[in-house]
Amino acid sequence: MSSKNRKRQKERQSTLRMLTLITQFGINMLVPIFLCFFIGYYLDKKIGTSYLMIIFFFIGALAGFRNIYIFARRMTKDDEEDTEDGK
Repeated sequence: MSSKNRKRQKERQSTLRMLTLITQFGINMLVPIFLCFFIGYYLDKKIGTSYLMIIFFFIGALAGFRNIYIFARRMTKDDEEDTEDGK
């Protein structure tokens, strides 16, 4: 395999890795928000209130931000370990 093909393959792998990371960020953020929103909506309908949906939405947003924070820390830790191994 020529060096040009290897370089191109590395670029593709890097691009696919970045797209995967972006997708994971989105999923880690949106799933808790939607789940909590629908739980709040269900409880509002069941109990007859009108504010639980908003409260659960913000709880889901906080959970999503927490997931993103943990995921980002894990990814930066993995990147640091990879760079140390490469030395």
